[in-house]
Amino acid sequence: MHRTVYNFLTYLALPLVLLRLLWRSRKAPGYRRRWRERLGWYSHQTMLAPGPTLILHAVSVGEVHAAQPLIEQILAARPGLNVVVTTSTPTGSARVEKLFGKRVYHVYLPYDLPGAVQRFLSKFSPTVLVLLETELWPNLLQACERVGCKVILANARLSPKSQRSYLRVAVLTQIMLQSMDTVAAQASADGDRFITLGLDPRKLQINGTLKFDVAVNQYQLEQAQVLKSTWAGRPVWIAASTREGEENKVLQAFASVLRQLPHALLVLVPRHPERFHEALTLAELAGFNAQQFSTAMPITLATQVLVGDTMGDMAFYYGLADLAFVGGSLINTGCQNIIEPAAMGLPILTGPSLFNFQAVSELLLTAGGMETVADAETLGARVAALLQHTTVAREMGKKALEVVAANQGATARLCKLILVRLTV
Repeated sequence: MHRTVYNFLTYLALPLVLLRLLWRSRKAPGYRRRWRERLGWYSHQTMLAPGPTLILHAVSVGEVHAAQPLIEQILAARPGLNVVVTTSTPTGSARVEKLFGKRVYHVYLPYDLPGAVQRFLSKFSPTVLVLLETELWPNLLQACERVGCKVILANARLSPKSQRSYLRVAVLTQIMLQSMDTVAAQASADGDRFITLGLDPRKLQINGTLKFDVAVNQYQLEQAQVLKSTWAGRPVWIAASTREGEENKVLQAFASVLRQLPHALLVLVPRHPERFHEALTLAELAGFNAQQFSTAMPITLATQVLVGDTMGDMAFYYGLADLAFVGGSLINTGCQNIIEPAAMGLPILTGPSLFNFQAVSELLLTAGGMETVADAETLGARVAALLQHTTVAREMGKKALEVVAANQGATARLCKLILVRLTV
């Protein structure tokens, strides 16, 4: 009964979902391409080699980056394995193709419609399906169970807010969790919440988070240091992965920073590429001399805001900075990846909304590698203080880096788990 209602509502929402794709394609044209894949219709040219197949679903760019070391380890351990990496966004798709080329197969994961899911599984006949974080889809999970495909929920996290949402459909949630082979949770608290929702404790493993195993792009870091060396010691901070409604707060904070440090530079990197130009406009309207990095214009002492508007270059942008503010946290969307700047030894500031990285946030806060600020005014004050007190900032960055080093190893553990499931 619950699945019937779910399917009815899903089909009812499909026209709105397709219209939303069209709407989003105004700023990101990739959303209007390959829409057939979202309904489970794939090109006949997508043919797998004989043998077992692993499908790994990484929703967007962040998940693709987190999964990169895992995919590389699997490819090295099983050279003949068919690896299909699915995403849900064009930016994630582009990143998969850039990182892996022809070494993996790539398509969009279809919407959770019975027919689309059946076409997807018939096309690829997976042995194991790995879903990253909290991607629970009733029809997909039921169909995998029916065809004997093992499902691993990897790098799994579940915030109290998400737990409450799943409790509203408790019966359907319990059925989904019962169909899982393994849930590899990031932390014990996440695991406890999954058990509360109906997961068999025997299927739970506490594995840590893949994102601690981030590999810093040394080439990008070196390029950043070369550029930064031309800035004559200017204090530089980055506001990374900012969301809509957050840039104005960051720019307000920057205005107060400039009153104490007139030559400070802000590197502003929005979370979504379709908002790059909007961020530039907001900075200019706020009265700052701003430019986009992609223009390749000289960054002079007059430049106050540099908008990072290229994809896949976050290590480069972090490499320019003395201090990192991580976005998504001054509005209630949950902070973005705080491990990236920690892995580069940067002191970290965030707003109070941390639920996307709750367990990691607690580790960094306890260690003293990160601080939270309540609003734009406090952000400006802490940025100015840390940029002036470089010894304190360096100590924060050192503590952040120590947290990353102490929590690595999840990738190797998860790789071993997947390889075992492929052979059982």
